[in-house]
Amino acid sequence: MKRDSRLIRGCVGLMVLGIWLMAGPDGRAQQPLQVPEKAIWEGDIGNGFRPGVQTLTLEAGADYGVAAFGSRDAHHLALVSVSYGHMLGGVAGEDHWYRGNFEWRAELFGGMQFSPDDTWLVGLTPHLRYNFATRTRWVPFLDVGAGVTATGIGPPDLSNTFEFNLQCGIGVHWFLRNNLALTAEARYIHVSCARMSHPNLGVNGVLGMIGLTWFFSK
Repeated sequence: MKRDSRLIRGCVGLMVLGIWLMAGPDGRAQQPLQVPEKAIWEGDIGNGFRPGVQTLTLEAGADYGVAAFGSRDAHHLALVSVSYGHMLGGVAGEDHWYRGNFEWRAELFGGMQFSPDDTWLVGLTPHLRYNFATRTRWVPFLDVGAGVTATGIGPPDLSNTFEFNLQCGIGVHWFLRNNLALTAEARYIHVSCARMSHPNLGVNGVLGMIGLTWFFSK
């Protein structure tokens, strides 16, 4: 437990250090380097992304497990995640409140279960995300994903090393710069083997993540 607490504190500390370095000691956002860059926005910041804009995200967080929906145990996890995204075309829903961009993402995540016992977990998940164009530095999003997982979590809730994962969540980007955002999100995550073997009660939890996202265009 002490080791896992240090792991969580270390992940959070790295994120805080990264944000401090980006914002500067006085808390104000640093001006971007004066180098040529292609525009990522359809106009001003928060006005929707241009087609083909790409993203890289690094996040850390923890999953609060729930003994529900068939699970017998509450599985608490500490996770880190890296993901790549690509905007699927330009701004959708012009002149509507839901104006925004669809984004395809690929996420690699991994970490440790620290309760009810210590074991490991890694996964690879494709996601579909919708980023709302609010015309502000706050860009909320909705996200769904389904992928594969390898884990040492076993009975009574899981059976094999190979499992599937389902995720859905909400979050927000807060832009520190034109192309750099602090990202926070909350997801529901479910892990099971889709009845390929037994037991298949599943692992369920609410995952909170925070990190940094870099937006760029070739």
